[in-house]
Amino acid sequence: MSATQIDAVTLDGAGPLYDQIRRAVRDLILAGTWPPGTAVPPEHALMEKLGASRMTVHRALAQLAREGLILRRRRSGTIVASPPASHAMLDILSIPQEVRELGQAYSYRILQRRDGKAPRELSDRFELGRSATIAHLTLLHFAGGAPHVLEDRVIHLATIPQAADESFAETPPGDWLLQNSLWTQAEHAISAIAAEPHEAELLKIDAAAPCLLVERRTWNQAEPITAVRLLYPGGRHRFVGRFGPYGAV
Repeated sequence: MSATQIDAVTLDGAGPLYDQIRRAVRDLILAGTWPPGTAVPPEHALMEKLGASRMTVHRALAQLAREGLILRRRRSGTIVASPPASHAMLDILSIPQEVRELGQAYSYRILQRRDGKAPRELSDRFELGRSATIAHLTLLHFAGGAPHVLEDRVIHLATIPQAADESFAETPPGDWLLQNSLWTQAEHAISAIAAEPHEAELLKIDAAAPCLLVERRTWNQAEPITAVRLLYPGGRHRFVGRFGPYGAV
């Protein structure tokens, strides 16, 4: 570890200290400043540099390890993980980007949010364990002022605990997760369904109108990150997905 390396760790002053440390190290890794195999400064060096307690630094590094960004080894220390060996990266197009690529102005509205244990109906819908602690959000995304897609999403707070303190007022949850988490596996399914009356009202389409339902779940190794159901008006939009082995989270 060089002095330049430890000096590169700078905090942004936003939110809990452990999460600032996590983001600072994460950004250095994702930017390529610390490539795979780089030795991560030890806890005592980060404590001295950042004025943090051992518990705070340990919590930040433990979360980075859960996200698959670093490997912690008892005798040889902590190093940056190698993406080709430990991550099957996929590229998921964000809804704001999707709308802007259509040449339309994007906006969104959070219709509902509830955090805590998932009720049975929600557990069944997203195949959740009954003990799962989640953030459940319903959003409506707009393209050019018209409803574009209805989003129903759960975020696993045990895997992404920082989501509990995020309001998503400035960034929708899908894009926030792309920026703040790393995933290694995704499950993606598309089906045709009829809109339920309340869904049709929100999307401004006729009741029982045909829709495209996109269902996606992501994991980091064995830890679930998020599950989402995206309902697109079938007669109004064409859904296009692109996947590759090189994208970010």
